Amino acid sequence: MQPKTAPTPAYYKPTIPSQKRRAPWHNYYGKSAYMVTFNKQRECPALSTLEYTQPETAFTNLTPTGQILQGQIEATPGLRPEVKIHDYVIMPDHVHILLEVLQPMQSHLGDVIQAIKATTTSRIRKLVGDPDLDAFEEGFHDRVIIDDQQFERVRSYILDNPRRLAVRRANPDFFRLVSSLTIGGHECRAYGNLQLLENPFKEQVVVHRADSPDQRARNRARLLYTAANGGVLVSPFISPAEKVIRDEAEEAGSRFILITNDTIADRYKPAGHDFDLCNEGRLLIISPGIDTGFPASHPITRATCLALNALAATLAAGR
Repeated sequence: MQPKTAPTPAYYKPTIPSQKRRAPWHNYYGKSAYMVTFNKQRECPALSTLEYTQPETAFTNLTPTGQILQGQIEATPGLRPEVKIHDYVIMPDHVHILLEVLQPMQSHLGDVIQAIKATTTSRIRKLVGDPDLDAFEEGFHDRVIIDDQQFERVRSYILDNPRRLAVRRANPDFFRLVSSLTIGGHECRAYGNLQLLENPFKEQVVVHRADSPDQRARNRARLLYTAANGGVLVSPFISPAEKVIRDEAEEAGSRFILITNDTIADRYKPAGHDFDLCNEGRLLIISPGIDTGFPASHPITRATCLALNALAATLAAGR
């Protein structure tokens, strides 16, 4: 039996720039697993405080507003037996929930999240004595979990959130977000260690198909020399050969300026290995964005590759 097609709920407004659109190919009524994220409004009291002596020991201590949200998250399976909550973390200004839809639902996933947010908001309003308080930003972000391996990566990411926040607070200069940075006439966004832009020894990493084996060997030697001697390698690192050089350069202690056509949003945070490089002050991520004439495409096109490599060349030349 196919789930009923429900009308688009009023809170779901895909034209709002601050809200991520749902995946158009995915059935949000069917069985699946998700990481769901939503943020509190600035006016809402903090959901938790971060406690730690060392980043590795960091944990969140829920405030009264966070305790209300926790209660609604944990009550959800009792209200909707099709939904299982696997893990969640309530950070000071946002929440991540790893949940699974066990059976097809009559409601859209958005209705499940809206119910959590609406009831929590109602109870927070009573707590703070403000009947007009908007506790949460509109909408939510979701990531569809495609397999067990990704499920475990997401679970680790969620549970690691307090440590990651503690690391960013300990090294704020390595996790800076700049919303407007002009490079070669293009307005870009950047995240990471901005001091890497000032390094006088920057080299572009680009491997052309027409390069001879001898030329590739000479370029590799030059790039690894730069990497081992305090320089910065600049590239989108798109081709397999460029990624190999990045891996070798990282072992040599290199620093990197990574050019990407992915959007660096206001709440952007690098994941996985890029986060660790940021923590070491070895990475700056730069995005020209989609409003500067750079094509945004997934999978990436040749035109995008050329545009990103041109920006890398400008940076490496110090312009």
